[in-house]
Formats: sequence, C-alpha cells, structure tokens
Amino acid sequence: MTEAVNLMHKVGQGITPRQFMERMQVREMVNSGIPNTVERFYDKYHGFRTLDSDRRSLFASSGERLGIRCLILCTDWCPDVIWNVPVLFRIMEQSGIPVEALIMEEHLDTMDLFLTDGGRAQPVAIFVDRGGNVLGRWGARPAYIQQVMDNFKTSRPDRQSPSYQEQLNQVYRDIGALYLEGDRYQDVILQELDVLFHRFVQTP
Repeated sequence: MTEAVNLMHKVGQGITPRQFMERMQVREMVNSGIPNTVERFYDKYHGFRTLDSDRRSLFASSGERLGIRCLILCTDWCPDVIWNVPVLFRIMEQSGIPVEALIMEEHLDTMDLFLTDGGRAQPVAIFVDRGGNVLGRWGARPAYIQQVMDNFKTSRPDRQSPSYQEQLNQVYRDIGALYLEGDRYQDVILQELDVLFHRFVQTP
C-alpha cells in the first residue's frame, strides 16, 4: 500500500534525527555483531561519505520539485535500524530533504500500512509529497539482505520446534555478517533509492 495512502496528518508528528540519536539506549546485540548500539549508530552516521554530485542533484531536485519529506518508522531496539537509519538520515540531510523519525510503537496505525511479508519489519522510510501523498517506501533492509530472511520464512520453519529460536538466531547472525562486510550495504541502499527517486521524477 503506497500511492493510495495520505500521511499529511503524520508530517511533523515525529522527532528529529538529533532527538532520536540523543534518546537512544545503549544495547548489546550479540547475534547482529553490535556490541554497543549507540556507538555503532554514531559510527555509521559520522562515517557516511559525501554523496556524489549526480546523486545529490537527483535527490535534491526531485525533493524540491515534489516537496518530498521522509518519514522513517523505527525504534532503537532493532538491529536493522542501527545499520540503516544513520545512512538514511545522512542521505536525506545531504539532499536537503526534511526527515523525521516516527517511533514505531507510537505510530502502529501507520506501521501496519507498510508491513514487510506481513510483519512489522523496520526501519521503513516513507516518502511523501507536499500534499502528504505517499510516493514510495524503502525498507526494511537492502534487498540482498532481506533475501536471507525471506529464504528463512519460505522454508516454513516450525515455530513450535525446539530448534526454531536457534535457527532464527542463525539468520540474524547471517544478516549481521552481511552488514559487517563494510560499505556494500550502503551502496545498495543508494542504488535502491536511485531507482525510487527516478520513479518520483516521472510522477506526473
């Protein structure tokens, strides 16, 4: 569900990137390879490189033409948020696109409009135009990382099995290992946003 949704009533209801970062609690996420969530978040935020001129021009010009705002559904207890949201924050900031975080638990009505495989996977970056109409979304993970979870779910593991939790933990370890490869996942996020923003440009 995207284009049929209007979220004008949610614009301005979130918190700023700085507020989100200041309110984060320190957590250890062993399976995801994150010893300290706050340190990892800040590391990814401050370590994000400057966008190349062509990409920044695409994001900024389409953002200005359509009055795009980015609403990110997220919490600080999800490992995918720790990896992806600092990157999303920086991309939007460098492109001049207003961005705010909607804490998932406070906006479940909106979260349930943007489920991933029927679940409340996060983060979800929602892009709306100046009228609040949803243009598109990104999330909750780069596609090649999401595929690991999709493969697990399609194998139809028995949730009642004694080994289910360990199987799920292994999936989180596998996903964490992909994030830990370096900047590849960030490159994929940028490529996926390229596709999204080129589609926005073609919006009548």
